Amino acid sequence: MSERPDYRSFCDTLSGTEPPSVDVVLQALWWARKSDWERAHQIVQDIESVAAAHVHAHLHRIEGDLENAGYWYKRAGESIADVSLDVEWEALTKRLLAQASADSALR
Repeated sequence: MSERPDYRSFCDTLSGTEPPSVDVVLQALWWARKSDWERAHQIVQDIESVAAAHVHAHLHRIEGDLENAGYWYKRAGESIADVSLDVEWEALTKRLLAQASADSALR
């Protein structure tokens, strides 16, 4: 897989056992989609970035801990999501993949 997968190729890797070679925050989303909440949470819990905070919020929303999710949405500068978890995951994944691609193009 290329180092800058698009959304479709990123999703295609979900049938495998290891995430693609992407930023660790995207790897956390990959593990979340594979229903490995603990592994996803372990990845983002100590990363100090807006992207990690947003993924952290999403994870606590999955967990059902909406108070903690609200804290992390605030840290990410985002409103609490009012869409389904699937819709949020897709939008967040697409956004982070696009940012990774843009960042890589600037190098």
